Amino acid sequence: MSKVFIIAEAGVNHNGNIELAYQLVDAAVSAGVDCVKFQTYITENDTAKNCKKAEYQNSDDDENQYEMLKKLELSFKDFRNLKKYCEEKGIIFLSSPFDLDSIDFLETLDPIFWKVASSELTNYPFLRKVAQTHRDVVVSTGMASLEEIEMSLNVLKKFGAGKITLLHCNTEYPTPFKDVNLSAMDDLRRIFGGDVGYSDHTLGIEVSIAAVAMGATMIEKHFTLDKNMEGPDHKASLNPVELKDMVTAIRNIELSIGDGKKKITESESKNRIAARKSIVANCAIKKGEIYTEQNLAAKRPGGGISPMQWENVIGKVANRDYEEDEMIVL
Repeated sequence: MSKVFIIAEAGVNHNGNIELAYQLVDAAVSAGVDCVKFQTYITENDTAKNCKKAEYQNSDDDENQYEMLKKLELSFKDFRNLKKYCEEKGIIFLSSPFDLDSIDFLETLDPIFWKVASSELTNYPFLRKVAQTHRDVVVSTGMASLEEIEMSLNVLKKFGAGKITLLHCNTEYPTPFKDVNLSAMDDLRRIFGGDVGYSDHTLGIEVSIAAVAMGATMIEKHFTLDKNMEGPDHKASLNPVELKDMVTAIRNIELSIGDGKKKITESESKNRIAARKSIVANCAIKKGEIYTEQNLAAKRPGGGISPMQWENVIGKVANRDYEEDEMIVL
């Protein structure tokens, strides 16, 4: 299979601190991911001042979602510096926009593609503006019905989006395993065609690995420097060690999937002689004796007459003397 594109989702796990954002980039580089992704927004453009938090975002304080996001917001200058830092470190920088002004800004950073968050799947002006850049688009499908996905794709295609990749997703943090439904990736491929990946909000790394085994071409996974930090997404994120373990496992799975053709591999071919069996004398056999079920046996090693030729050997006459366990030669 082709290489899976792995996105380390830093999101807002920098807690509004650019120095923590740089450290997240460093951790992503160390883990060996393809891309580190953030979230770019102007809080006033994205969220109403009286908007309540999602249930998973609730904490002991009484702040609302607007107040929470405002604390986590980085400036456009910060993101420009992050892009430069990523270039220096040799990793792809990406950020999901959440408002129209942020799309305009991120366009100046020449993104390799747009990542549309599940929250923007039904945002017509947003989708239209993204599509009008004519770049490739990756769309998360959390909370979405098939009808909503189809409508979103229609908007993107109508206004000139490039290649579109869908990410199966569940937006609960963390996602209960019973709600993951990885088989829905097959549904997305069958109905909409094209590449399908998985945006993973479960705890641990096993679901992302399973998604790759089931054909996901892209994996997006939240990570943090410390799960105990204050903020909405840390507890449902991987730490740097777990992120590296996930990358290693995914790369191993890529190699393991292979080309789908059953054949003898180079590594196992050397085992055929030691592991297979040959037709041998089960006891001493004199020249002229008839081969029978009693005086022949199938034993290791291979390399002689295959036991699959058993019926062709039984009843023939020994052409010489054989000692016990000696391979029969016709």
